[in-house]
Amino acid sequence: MSAMKLDRKIVKYRVKKPEDKAPEARAAPVSAKVIRMHEEIQRPEVLIGSTYKIKTPVSDHAMYVTINDIVLNEGTEYQQRRPFEIFINSKNLDHYQWIVALTRIISAVFRKGGDVTFLVEELKAVFDPRGGYWQPGGKFMPSIIAELGHVIEKHLQAIGLLRAPELDVHQQQFIAEKRAEFEERQKQADAFSKSHFPDGAQLCAKCSTAAVVMMDGCMTCLNCGDSKCG
Repeated sequence: MSAMKLDRKIVKYRVKKPEDKAPEARAAPVSAKVIRMHEEIQRPEVLIGSTYKIKTPVSDHAMYVTINDIVLNEGTEYQQRRPFEIFINSKNLDHYQWIVALTRIISAVFRKGGDVTFLVEELKAVFDPRGGYWQPGGKFMPSIIAELGHVIEKHLQAIGLLRAPELDVHQQQFIAEKRAEFEERQKQADAFSKSHFPDGAQLCAKCSTAAVVMMDGCMTCLNCGDSKCG
């Protein structure tokens, strides 16, 4: 401790406590170093991957899309899974050039970091001038590139970078009512289509069976025998 010269008379004194230190003089808590995705991150030896199959009616061969992810800040509360690279494989050599170009560009965007979810909307907005196609289940795809966008969207939702769209309570109730209405109409149609009575038979008011036909000039039910002629 160095000596200090006092040029004034001491009139009072006080013991300085640790809590009396100025806020800026207090030691700042050590914060964890959070690693974020950027292009300087080296590719590890092992990556986690998912492969998706795309089979379209416009091609005889299926496409297999593999997206590999890197895990950042593993073992900490900031752990996050981010897409790192994409590969597309197909036996159809007609698509070879744009497949190679697209995989390199998308992989570069993944490694760049930041918000990569914009790729989904950009790819889904690509339309084939020759027309799109229908997926099994009734979903229309405007192009193969658009379906690739849907695959990336599904993957980003699976790893938590995108939130899956959810219907609110009113929309869910509306869809449930329409579904029940459709199923009820379908049951009625099945009741007529699976009838053991002749085609075109009308509904009987007495037994509620589609079995009323014209017999000997009189509407007669073939199920319960009820007749308009008595």
